[in-house]
Amino acid sequence: EVDKHTFYHLREDGGTKISSAFKTAKQLLDAHYSSDEWNIYLFHFSDGDNSSEADSRDCVKILKEQLLPTCNMFGYCQVASAYGSGNFINVLHEHLRNHEKVLTSRVNSKDDIYDSIKAFFGKGH
Repeated sequence: EVDKHTFYHLREDGGTKISSAFKTAKQLLDAHYSSDEWNIYLFHFSDGDNSSEADSRDCVKILKEQLLPTCNMFGYCQVASAYGSGNFINVLHEHLRNHEKVLTSRVNSKDDIYDSIKAFFGKGH
């Protein structure tokens, strides 16, 4: 968790560990947003690059065991990168393709942004 200035100005390359974001999301939800009182919609936009296959497996476990049971929906959008995109969307498709709370989309150009967001909000839970 970082402040607004750091979020918009910090530039890092490589070393992405997606599970750390999922763990932080779980901590924030537990501390501030009970699923008994809130509708919880989680969104993750990424180039799909993750530090390791082991971390991708950890992400699937966190989603299945901790996040999906208490959220209304998890939306993942993989954004094409000029530096090459990772395969996290494929990991989600392999393990969670048929999960009713998981939606995925891809953004390959600016023209895809609206359709991607529409795909997430067009399916209510």
